[in-house]
Amino acid sequence: MAQLSKRSRRINRPREGWAGWLYTAPALLIFSVFIIGPTAYTLYISTFHWNTLNPSMSTFIGTDNYRQLFQSTSPSFLTSAWNSLYYCGAMVIGGTAISLALALLLQRGGRALTAARIAVFAPHATPIVATSLAWVWLFNPQFGLVDMVLKDLHLPVSQFLFSSTWAMPSVIVYSLWHEVGFTVVLFLGGLAVVSSELSEAARMDGASARQEFWYVTWPQLRPVTLFSIVITSISSLQAFTQFYEMSHGGPAYATTTLSYLLYQEAFVLFDTGYGAALAVVLFIVTAAFTVLQRRIGGRLAADF
Repeated sequence: MAQLSKRSRRINRPREGWAGWLYTAPALLIFSVFIIGPTAYTLYISTFHWNTLNPSMSTFIGTDNYRQLFQSTSPSFLTSAWNSLYYCGAMVIGGTAISLALALLLQRGGRALTAARIAVFAPHATPIVATSLAWVWLFNPQFGLVDMVLKDLHLPVSQFLFSSTWAMPSVIVYSLWHEVGFTVVLFLGGLAVVSSELSEAARMDGASARQEFWYVTWPQLRPVTLFSIVITSISSLQAFTQFYEMSHGGPAYATTTLSYLLYQEAFVLFDTGYGAALAVVLFIVTAAFTVLQRRIGGRLAADF
């Protein structure tokens, strides 16, 4: 009987293995066609001086497109990379802080707070193209609402999107308004599963509200916070529409990010090989950020 059971296990294992592959085959096929295939083709194009109209006339140049990234061009790759990191850092730090604060305020029930939750999330459900154009009018230096309010308050006005100093902060303000609602929902979900017993025990031990948050609530929100940071980092590094609609990468390349530079090189100047090299670098940077944040988050979770 023991020998028969061993034989049956040996026979069933391959069948179970094949069944697993068959179940995952559709997902693997879709992933290969829409993710792996285009990524590999982009890497291939990046090694050529690509002829878009006649690919057979393309010239293999090896890593020249990657070396060109660090040569002085307008706008330079390093300037665009800095703009991307600046925007990403502001969205991650500012977005996480604002979202957590709003979630703490909105975590209780009630009709008024339900309406407030809807109001906070509503901007995220609107199209970026439409709302970014609306914000262009708000930031208009002649008849925009923002400048009108500043004048009424006797505060100095600014050119906002027409100023190399204030263009990026203006886009960041719009992006925070549009994206914060999503991360607020994430934090509300995290707060919903925070242990009420631990919070009550901390209050009974005389912990202040700040101590209760720092030592009880915050450690339980770390997984949600890490997920929010990773998602925000990826979306920020790949952001394009708001820069295209609001500032067109200007003025003086102040809002030219890696994604916008990629668009310019590949679809305006038709330097497809160089644009593909930019896409590969952007992919590597995004992946590196994600891996780094997950490792840091794992270590912090282990410490607590």
